Amino acid sequence: MPTVSSEELAAAAGVNSAKLRKDFSYLGSYGTRGVGYDVEYLVYQISRELGLTQDWPVVIVGIGNLGAALANYGGFASRGFRVAALIDADPAMAGKPVAGIPVQHTDDLEKIIQDNGVSIGVIATPAGAAQQVCDRLVAAGVTSILNFAPTVLNVPEGVDVRKVDLSIELQILAFHEQRKAGEEAAADGALPGAAAAAARKAAADQGPDGDVPAVMPA
Repeated sequence: MPTVSSEELAAAAGVNSAKLRKDFSYLGSYGTRGVGYDVEYLVYQISRELGLTQDWPVVIVGIGNLGAALANYGGFASRGFRVAALIDADPAMAGKPVAGIPVQHTDDLEKIIQDNGVSIGVIATPAGAAQQVCDRLVAAGVTSILNFAPTVLNVPEGVDVRKVDLSIELQILAFHEQRKAGEEAAADGALPGAAAAAARKAAADQGPDGDVPAVMPA
């Protein structure tokens, strides 16, 4: 059966092999000295810990361009997520198939959630509709929300929200580009003393994993 050593995994992940072995021990995964880890069993243990060994029905609310793109994304099924329903407020969308799934109207949102046992909702609506949709999802029993709408959602305790903001991701990349340009200029001696020192300090202040300083949007 295929095996992999902790040294190979650590090299691929860019971490210390001793720390990797310690982390795996928390999963109940102990490799065999001189042999390594059984790959299939290790994948199962990690998947189990991440909650990916069961079926997770998901609803997507807001089937515009973004919602349709998410519905067509093939990566959900391979990770244990099943798109149980597509929901939109536009009556003209009702019954229209997207990615092979007929779109349903928001009037039926609560019934859809209950009938499919949904606990994860994806919001891809315009900003103005997102909070109302969020409130209805939560009231219907959804406890985890992935928010693509360009707004901050207010949810009660016990409900988890992950916000996906592409503009912030681009800002982070722009920050890294600016930092790299400063480092290159400093290395080439193109910056005067004070500016070069500032560029070096910025690089030194950055976390070991390339974390963005706290002044960046969270």
